[in-house]
Amino acid sequence: MGIEKDIHQTQFRNNYQKAIVNMIFSSNWLNERIKKVIDDGNITMQQYNILRIVLGSKMPISTMQIRERMLDKMSDTSRIVDRLVAKGLVVKAISKSDKRLVDVSITDAGKKLLETLDKRNHEIDEILYHLTEDETIELNRLLDKMRNHH
Repeated sequence: MGIEKDIHQTQFRNNYQKAIVNMIFSSNWLNERIKKVIDDGNITMQQYNILRIVLGSKMPISTMQIRERMLDKMSDTSRIVDRLVAKGLVVKAISKSDKRLVDVSITDAGKKLLETLDKRNHEIDEILYHLTEDETIELNRLLDKMRNHH
């Protein structure tokens, strides 16, 4: 099904506008499908992203470094981290190397939650099951080209 049918619009100003609308619609579509997988963990996409970042850092990581790595650059990283602290999924401590920074570490409960969600990774992968490996490589190349142009 094409974007025209999905949003009930047959006219676009040009193919650039159509591509932008298609990317926005597809991003929202993809987020909703991924959200269904992580909803079992009672966390948001942003919280999931932060847990992945903290787990991947292997060492405590500052909220400033987390923000640099976030997918959603507009998020309030400190507020989201505080919610993860309240859920017992991460802990915060004053940085040993710079007392002005707060370091974040993942807890055993946070690791366990990610392990549980990882068992559903195949559901996320299946979102793009109909694309070939070459098509996903090309899709990544085009998206990177679009973002890195400016």
